[in-house]
Amino acid sequence: MARAKLPRSPSEGKTGPGGVPAGASAPEEPHGLSPLLPARGGGSVGSDVGQRVQVEFYVNENTFKERLKLFFIKNQRSSLRIRLFNFSLKLLTCLLYIVRVLLDDPGLGIGCWGCPKQKYTFNESSSEINWAPILWVERKMALWAIQVIVAIISFLETMLLIYLSYKGNIWEQMFRVSFVLEMINTLPFITTIFWAPLRNLFIPVFLNCWLAKHALENMINDFHRAILRTQSAMFNQVLILFCTLLCLLFTGTCGIQHLERAGENLSLLTSFYFCIVTFSTVGYGDVTPKIWPSQLLVVIMICVALVVLPLQFEELVYLWMERQKSGGNYSRHRAQTERHVVLCVSSLKIDLLMDFLNEFYAHPRLQDYYVVILCPTEMDIQVRRVLQIPLWSQRVIYLQGSALKDQDLMRAKMDNGEACFILSSRNEVDRTAADHQTILRAWAVKDFAPNCPLYVQILKPENKFHVKFADHVVCEEECKYAMLALNCICPATSTLITLLVHTSRGQEGQESPEQWQRMYGRCSGNEVYHVRMGDSKFFREYQGKSFTYAAFHAHKKYGVCLIGLKREENKSILLNPGPRHTLAASDTCFYINITKEENSAFIFKQEEKQRRGLVGPGQGPSRLPMHSIIASVGTVAMDLQHTECRPPQGSGASKLALPTENGSGSRRPSIAPVLELADSSALLPCDLLSDQSEDEMMPSDDEGLSVVEYVKGYPPNSPYIGSSPTLCHLLPVKAPFCCLRLDKGCEHNSYEDAKAYGFKNKLIIVSAETAGNGLYNFIVPLRAYYRSRKELNPIVLLLDNKPDRHFLEAICCFPMVYYMEGSVDNLDSLLQCGIIYADNLVVVDKESTMSAEEDYMADAKTIVNVQTMFRLFPSLSITTELTHPSNMRFMQFRAKDSYSLALSKLEKRERENGSNLAFMFRLPFAAGRVFSISMLDTLLYQSFVKDYMISITRLLLGLDTTPGSGYLCAMKITEDDLWIGSYGRLFQKLCSSSAEIPIGIYRTECHVFSTSESQISVNMEECEDARDLKGPWGARAGAGGGGGGGSTHGRHSAGGDPAEHALLRRKSLQWARRLSRKSPRPAGKAAAEWISQQRLSLYRRSERQELSELVKNRMKHLGLPTTGYEDVANLTASDVMNRVNLGYLQDEMNDHQNTLSYVLINPPPDTRLEPNDIVYLIRSDPLAHVASSSQSRKSSCSNKLASCNPETRDETQL
Repeated sequence: MARAKLPRSPSEGKTGPGGVPAGASAPEEPHGLSPLLPARGGGSVGSDVGQRVQVEFYVNENTFKERLKLFFIKNQRSSLRIRLFNFSLKLLTCLLYIVRVLLDDPGLGIGCWGCPKQKYTFNESSSEINWAPILWVERKMALWAIQVIVAIISFLETMLLIYLSYKGNIWEQMFRVSFVLEMINTLPFITTIFWAPLRNLFIPVFLNCWLAKHALENMINDFHRAILRTQSAMFNQVLILFCTLLCLLFTGTCGIQHLERAGENLSLLTSFYFCIVTFSTVGYGDVTPKIWPSQLLVVIMICVALVVLPLQFEELVYLWMERQKSGGNYSRHRAQTERHVVLCVSSLKIDLLMDFLNEFYAHPRLQDYYVVILCPTEMDIQVRRVLQIPLWSQRVIYLQGSALKDQDLMRAKMDNGEACFILSSRNEVDRTAADHQTILRAWAVKDFAPNCPLYVQILKPENKFHVKFADHVVCEEECKYAMLALNCICPATSTLITLLVHTSRGQEGQESPEQWQRMYGRCSGNEVYHVRMGDSKFFREYQGKSFTYAAFHAHKKYGVCLIGLKREENKSILLNPGPRHTLAASDTCFYINITKEENSAFIFKQEEKQRRGLVGPGQGPSRLPMHSIIASVGTVAMDLQHTECRPPQGSGASKLALPTENGSGSRRPSIAPVLELADSSALLPCDLLSDQSEDEMMPSDDEGLSVVEYVKGYPPNSPYIGSSPTLCHLLPVKAPFCCLRLDKGCEHNSYEDAKAYGFKNKLIIVSAETAGNGLYNFIVPLRAYYRSRKELNPIVLLLDNKPDRHFLEAICCFPMVYYMEGSVDNLDSLLQCGIIYADNLVVVDKESTMSAEEDYMADAKTIVNVQTMFRLFPSLSITTELTHPSNMRFMQFRAKDSYSLALSKLEKRERENGSNLAFMFRLPFAAGRVFSISMLDTLLYQSFVKDYMISITRLLLGLDTTPGSGYLCAMKITEDDLWIGSYGRLFQKLCSSSAEIPIGIYRTECHVFSTSESQISVNMEECEDARDLKGPWGARAGAGGGGGGGSTHGRHSAGGDPAEHALLRRKSLQWARRLSRKSPRPAGKAAAEWISQQRLSLYRRSERQELSELVKNRMKHLGLPTTGYEDVANLTASDVMNRVNLGYLQDEMNDHQNTLSYVLINPPPDTRLEPNDIVYLIRSDPLAHVASSSQSRKSSCSNKLASCNPETRDETQL
């Protein structure tokens, strides 16, 4: 019981007359009688002259029966002790029975206690049975006394438990099997106390073995309750089966031995031998029962065994199958001696499993880790087959259970895990519900194992703040929309990021005959690594130097690309902090390379000719030496030359233009050196806040349209909690909601179509199902403060459902952002939203179509719709999001394309070789035209080894803006910039002039597919004829062919004059046309083939005309002007090459002439630059040093600005 004593306050110590406290008009109420704490069983309330009150509370019932029930039944520990004692008691009775049998000899005489003994011999010829040996045994006095004491104890315990568990039905208690057996084995012994002759009466004490088995089962259950642990049900069932077999054998042995006392008088060992032979169905026949009672007992025992044992085995097999489904347990001993991670998912698909396993075990130091999968659903058949492979069966353990149950978390040994990955089910129709499940799992794991690192994947950004306590969080919609936005201004950003966050050996495609596949595959092996600068061989020599100086020379000498760093005293990662940042030994450097520095072997070589002085000053090589990168198993050997960076002549210009002083003669123009320390007077200022009148300085092309002034600031309304604040271009005054509707006019303006707005830049159209909060992250990177105002593209949101007011409130502050209700599969909606004035169309995967009865059919509608738009608007750059990456092979599908078939075979070969990026050679993915968010799952997996990957990815995507950190952008290489020559010289030019760090190239090249001669001649003739008929188009095509039509063979030619290449190409086309015209028409089979090609060409032209007429008719029906629509029939090869961001666009005039695009991450320094290359840059933060700038530096920078073209202040001009 608990006693509560309530002390009085000092004021209550003073009492008035009669014991009433002073100042009180009524007697004092007794203290402690709170209605919230009533006394359950009763209590006593006493008062000590009104000064204190003592209350006694009974925690349990105060009756004698309740106290006994608490001790014998309710209390787990005391009940466990009682059952253990009962189990020991039953075993003792069985042992005493065996002792009695060994001491008893029927040959010495048989009879009751105190009666004369009679000897008995068995007669086989007689059919009569002498029952005396069966009814009477010889029991010693001491043995009888012990058995009587044990019987009394067992009887009293049984009656006490019957009394405590009585619930109104006494017959139910009395007819229980355990109660009947207890009475048979205890009452006769108690009776012999009062009637001595019955002390030698036979009592079947061996039946206590079944009571011992029952006590053992109850004891195991109480043991589980006492220690609050659930042992394996498989172990319990095996134990019960073993006990059942043992009881059957013991009962049969003892029964046959006793009954055969009236027969051959078998011993215990002989009886045991007979039972084993009989139950095992061997049946030698050397020992057989002689009398019918023993024979009857054998029949009964066999029948019982045939009924009981199959039931036990069936239960065992069922538990075995359930264990195969649920996976059993991960033992505590293994958890303490081995390292493991836990993967929690709602449903496990084979693609998700293989992506996780391949990425997780790609790191050498994770080979000894085990993966424990905790999933509430039954294991899939495909998953089961994969986990039976020896490679994974020894590493992966599947447990069926819920992360919300402590028992299942204990089975997975979550508290001993190295990490816990919690993944959302993105294929759910209700993605918010999927996030809620993920949040609960994260909370449950954090509550159970607070020290276990959490890696959480969340789908919607508004739910991210619920799991911000996790060590690493990846929000799917945030990354997806930001990546799709950058795809519109930095082509193939999705491919660039995907390749960076995947673990690759760089060996993909090295056996391919295609040059682009070998280069693309080798560069795809580049990843982001980190090293402490003081311990690095790459960067140690640049201590105290500027960041750009270290980045250029490290790339020139070692081929590594330094992209950022982290100060020791600051936890923020800075991408390209700029030339004013000097490196310290304690800095952590982040770089892009084939492998990390620790796995690199450094081989320094020096040219023999240079040491012997055989090479003159002017006879050196015209380009940087090749850095041979030989990728082996986990090690990269680099042949490094002692190349000194001699200070070039001349000074760097503010843009990448050809220096006039070195532009003449055969000598290659020089580039300004990268300074070891930043010279503030020579650097172009990076102050974007000072150019508020940038657009006003430039004359407007359309004087009739008023120029709207934009301001830079932070968006006032964030649609969800946890969005990173980003400085953006904003409207001075929020736009009314009615003005955000593109296709309907309002009282503020009467524009009803995109042409009426008179946009100077091409549109960016986003097709989505709903205006989710993630769509906000599509707008922010495109309106960031570091984007030039002249380059801002209008954004049109094509939504299936009307957006809510909260979303409109968040986007109404951004300039040129509109929405329209419509669907991407409706041609009228596409035309109304201005698709003919758009350069980019982003098709976002719809939530309602992410799940299908057949998994991979979830993308069917999206793929067909995009294919239709590709036919209707071939000049449009379409970026599509798919649910399943394997479906990207259907993008821009052509059934008779032999080159796509070859790429399919290459993909299968790479998958067989164990590549994690087997789909990388698919042309839509290489060009950045298709994207699946599941590709970014590896970002979360890599963060287990590289905890900085999520931060770097968010900085590259513009989701986070750390002060002093740079941002990702792109610039285009034109014909005028080819004087730079190589990627290494471009690196030097950018570092010395604008302090920008290039990290890769997006290359678009013309690719001629292999075909027959007749097809080439016919198609070239048709193409040339079409150009001749178009007049001005032909001239433009010729000019464009010189600039952008360079083939893969043209890159390796010795000539350096671009005009010469263009002339050769024009001559080759004319030669092919003349050859096709002068040659006689082929006969027979060749003639039929030629005629079929002509018919096919005519059919395709008519198809193009039909599509063109369809679009024009719909535009006229909608009242839209048709002047902006480009006829598909007029699309020529030059138009294709001018739109390099199309990636992979089929020239409808020639099926065998295509452009393909691909990404080269951190190419070698000697990589030649090609026309139309787009270089990925990390540009330093324009606001990094504004606050700390001195007045003198500002004046020098302003003078520098005055001498430069105003258009070069926000961007790098080539």
